[in-house]
Amino acid sequence: MSESYLIPEGIQRSRADKALAAAFPEHSRSAWQRSLDAGDVTRGGAVVGKKDEVSAGDVLILKPPVLIPTDLTPADIPLDVLFEDESLLVVNKPAGMVVHPGAGTSSNTLVHALLHHCAGSLSGIGGVERPGIVHRLDRETSGLIVVAKTDKAHRGLATQFAERILHKEYLAFVCGVPRLLSGVVDQPIARDPRHRHRMAILETGRAAKTDWMLEEKFSAQNVSLFRCEIHTGRTHQIRVHLKSIGHSLLGDHTYGWKPMEYPEIKVARVMLHATHLKFVHPTTGATLDLTAPLPTDFTDLLKVLRD
Repeated sequence: MSESYLIPEGIQRSRADKALAAAFPEHSRSAWQRSLDAGDVTRGGAVVGKKDEVSAGDVLILKPPVLIPTDLTPADIPLDVLFEDESLLVVNKPAGMVVHPGAGTSSNTLVHALLHHCAGSLSGIGGVERPGIVHRLDRETSGLIVVAKTDKAHRGLATQFAERILHKEYLAFVCGVPRLLSGVVDQPIARDPRHRHRMAILETGRAAKTDWMLEEKFSAQNVSLFRCEIHTGRTHQIRVHLKSIGHSLLGDHTYGWKPMEYPEIKVARVMLHATHLKFVHPTTGATLDLTAPLPTDFTDLLKVLRD
């Protein structure tokens, strides 16, 4: 259904897509561009293009951007939701769950579960009805992941990730006991040119920084528990950075885990857990400070190491 919108006084002459995105922040600029391209915005009977300019006093007749139904089938998969409101939710993802459909994984992902959980309350992120995955965790990594329900929340969260103002901490079981209690790895990461399924520290890579701190050491087993804060979000960042300082993660066959050297330790996955997430709510401005409890395989391993 069409509606009328009067460009208010005091608004400077600007492109139509920019002006509409500012006036209706529940829809992104790209969503308004699709409406403008479809001829859904007119002024005095003439279609307004996305590059056309509008000014104070202009009366626009418009249809809000259309939400395209997703072609994914929602799946009734239980979720451990630690926070939720109309704008976003934070999920404690189990190890083994893939975040987004991709090659080799077309169903039973976190996105499929979110489509079922959020039925009827998702906005058109990218023009398609789907949850806004702003960041990801590897399949084997457990822990906190924040998901946007609306365009506005998605843009706000994406900005915080881009500007590196979110606080993200992980716990990792690693091989060896460090000489120092803490340290920083500030090395660029890129795709390994020889092994395309791996990442590597390369001068041509993108900037990546990881702070690590010794949380607990188990000298008898030559194992440590690290707490890591990442300031960037590169693929496999913690795994690559810790391997580079001689502390590969337990269970991480891709980056140096050698189970024959630890015959008494049995792990079924990369022992990495996203434990702490702190950020500003993109709608309310409140600070959200969330901690995910340790998964069972972490607590079980701690019992073995402490005995």
